[in-house]
Amino acid sequence: MNEIFSLKNIVLNAKADDKFAAITLTGEVLKQNGYITERYIERMKLREEIVSTYLGNGLAIPHGTDGSDCEIIKTGISLVQFPDGVDFGDGNTAYITIGIAGKEGEHMDLLNKIALICIEEENVMALRNATSSEQILQVLNL
Repeated sequence: MNEIFSLKNIVLNAKADDKFAAITLTGEVLKQNGYITERYIERMKLREEIVSTYLGNGLAIPHGTDGSDCEIIKTGISLVQFPDGVDFGDGNTAYITIGIAGKEGEHMDLLNKIALICIEEENVMALRNATSSEQILQVLNL
């Protein structure tokens, strides 16, 4: 199984009151699975305060600020599905958050791969409508 993204990194049918709660949950998945420290989650929220991580198509990709590498234990990705959506501001609603923690610049490669998959609206819809973690893995195929 892929060390960077596996079944244990996926949460389906989550709820969050706001984007910072959604980012915290997305980061907690990474922390619980040994990818990051608690401080990285704070860096993810700080990044959101600086610039929105909402990409469009109902997708947000929270990640840490520049200089967060020291809070990353190993490269990993988490995915959280929010069926009711989460307000990311400016009329943008995220139904999927994908948390990224990349060691030594690996996050840019991961961001590019995810962006290429998620630029296709049908792929994001498949993530939104997935009823199992296996379906999520099939769509992302990282």
